[in-house]
Amino acid sequence: MTEPIRFEDGAGYERFMGAWSRLVGDAFLTWLAPDPGGRWLDVGCGNGAFTELIVTRAAPLSVDGIDPSDAQLIFARSRPALHAVTFRQGTATDLPYPAAAFDAAVMPLVLFFVPDPQKGVAEMARVVRPGGVVAAYNWDMEGGGFPYAPLQASLRELGASLPSPPHPEVSNVEVMRSLWSNAGLTGVTMFARTVERTFADFEDYWSTVQLGPSVSATLAALSAEDTATLRMRLQLLLPTDSAGRIAYSARAFGVQGRVA
Repeated sequence: MTEPIRFEDGAGYERFMGAWSRLVGDAFLTWLAPDPGGRWLDVGCGNGAFTELIVTRAAPLSVDGIDPSDAQLIFARSRPALHAVTFRQGTATDLPYPAAAFDAAVMPLVLFFVPDPQKGVAEMARVVRPGGVVAAYNWDMEGGGFPYAPLQASLRELGASLPSPPHPEVSNVEVMRSLWSNAGLTGVTMFARTVERTFADFEDYWSTVQLGPSVSATLAALSAEDTATLRMRLQLLLPTDSAGRIAYSARAFGVQGRVA
């Protein structure tokens, strides 16, 4: 049994996943097309990557963020754009807010980490007012859409054991649709987007992945021989242009519905 993934390094997460999160998050907010002046809750806000998009793009009246990691919240509070956001430590399945307290609740790249996804969706629906929006987006974990899928595949070929989210199946569009419908949400619609990120060169990519909470411990435990083999495999797998830049894609699915 693999260890759970823990997110305790806000700066490392920012480089490893924050950049990817914003690429999808920007498209996701455009798709949501929120009305200005809303009260927002970012569930599993982590280091504030998506929270910052809400603040800068959605013209909110107020924003709250909640996450189980105090270290991530410390980083989120350090973002200049988020000085007015109220951050709290807590879990998605037991939100410390009254019913109907928000106009919108979002869960970016989090649902597959929630121990009980259906309860997590139900809690978001509970704290959103009637007519308000409950939404989430996830990497297409089972379809190979995770940003570092080539790295994970190469590590497994070397026999390495990797931590994984407890519920990768919730990234499936039909599973997400069912979770939203089962929570009593109406007007459920789905979102799909492929995004591309560019690394300056292989060393930029390599130093970035060593900060990833899902792979850093595994990478550090490799022998020198396996590390060299991994680097060689990745250099063959990853697309490189004439300037040495590496650009490749990741895919995410999302869902939104309204509280009845």
